[in-house]
Amino acid sequence: MLARVSTFTIDGLEPRHVTVEIDVRAGLPNFTIVGLADRAVRESRDRVHAAILNSGFEFPQRRVTVNMAPASLRKTGPGFDLAIACAILAVGGHVPADALERYAVFGELGLGGEIRPCRGALAVAEGTARAEIPGLIVPRERVLEAALVDEIDVVGARSLIEVTEILRGEERPSPPEPDAAVVALPGRQLDLADVRGHANVIETLTIAAAGGHNLLMSGPPGVGKTMLARRLPSILPPLTKGEALEVTRIHSIAGVHRGAGLVVERPFCAPHHLISASALVGGGTVPAPGEASLAHHGVLFLDELSEFPRSALEALRQPLEDGRVAIVRGQRTAIFPTRFMLVAATNPCPCGHAPARRCRCTEAELSRHARRLSGPLLDRIDLVVHVQRPAAEDLARSPATSSELVRARVLAARERQAARFDGTAALCNAHMDARLLRRFIDLADDAELPLLDAYRRGDLSARGRDRTLRVARTIADLAGQDHVEREHVVAALGYRHEAADVVGAVA
Repeated sequence: MLARVSTFTIDGLEPRHVTVEIDVRAGLPNFTIVGLADRAVRESRDRVHAAILNSGFEFPQRRVTVNMAPASLRKTGPGFDLAIACAILAVGGHVPADALERYAVFGELGLGGEIRPCRGALAVAEGTARAEIPGLIVPRERVLEAALVDEIDVVGARSLIEVTEILRGEERPSPPEPDAAVVALPGRQLDLADVRGHANVIETLTIAAAGGHNLLMSGPPGVGKTMLARRLPSILPPLTKGEALEVTRIHSIAGVHRGAGLVVERPFCAPHHLISASALVGGGTVPAPGEASLAHHGVLFLDELSEFPRSALEALRQPLEDGRVAIVRGQRTAIFPTRFMLVAATNPCPCGHAPARRCRCTEAELSRHARRLSGPLLDRIDLVVHVQRPAAEDLARSPATSSELVRARVLAARERQAARFDGTAALCNAHMDARLLRRFIDLADDAELPLLDAYRRGDLSARGRDRTLRVARTIADLAGQDHVEREHVVAALGYRHEAADVVGAVA
């Protein structure tokens, strides 16, 4: 006797259709799983066997063979439990086999027959829609997440018994309240109104947020670099529906999406400086997204940049340049998106007080500190600003601005960019490639001269020139101007020249 049921495995960030085939025939009782399954899938034999018996059904006392096709695709995770159990129940006549043609199933089983949530419900729902399967059965806790895909009928179940009733047409659980389908990430109450005495840095944050530019803040310890960076999300524009779906899919597959609905706020990831290269950009035996992908469409904040391993920082080169990272394992390639804003903070030297007289670092310590910040990495950072100690009188003054006021400026600039880039792949100025730069950067007659002078002096690379033009375009957008004027280019060059000052201060 043979039964089939559809389910999905997650390959990188992509759902892959898997057909679970069950063959039951005469012979000594045996339960075998084939089809390039990992340990978690092979262990499902015991979970499925106990769940079926504890749910009141009979387990076949015959030779049971489970095949997962295609056999060339690696199957990982416990999400196949429910599909295997449903196929065995179909062989035993407990559920109609034709009902399994109308549904894909996905979920982990407990020994008592309860269904536990698994990572990647949104990706599985998208795969179900692509495979043109009408319905999907998922754990009850993930039904709102899967229901974000409108093209299919999503049903949530709490137990194996509920699944059999759904497949028989006896019961259909009521869906959860749709208002719970929106998830806000925690920690978004921070406001720029808490900041005192950093007007120039707030303006730099505004430019970064308006154009999606990378930012490096350098300064002595305790001046507010981390405080400023953590308030950046409060001035960023909201996620679009497409961006929110991408963020939700990545967070769900990575297992950090604890909610059940759509993530509606931009991610803010701040890994510790002891992080490895693979944890930062993605990797592992089974490729998984790293912090760079978890920050997709949001902010990746690297505090104490000079303390990060050199290998981890250099691994960021491709993600910063291409907006994605390719991980190759076993002749298979997983592509993870990494379109994030890099915001970094660093001290000018190990003690934090260079080049002031208070600096106690030796020449060797200064040299080691400078080598950690490589030229190619700094060349990919658009804005560099030195954060000074605020004056004593500034600390007692009322705040000069707030996140609400700054965000209004950012949204106005982003609206100009959205109209400009309509029909292209770019979402903001930082995403412009060379072709879009030529198309959308309209320089005034004398605006090119500062760029030429900086390039001839060796202060700019070819990449740096393009990044300067993107920043100049953002400064013009904040000013509400259609043309990039000379003062916009000069201001953008000033932020890049700060990079040379930061390196020179510790060299």
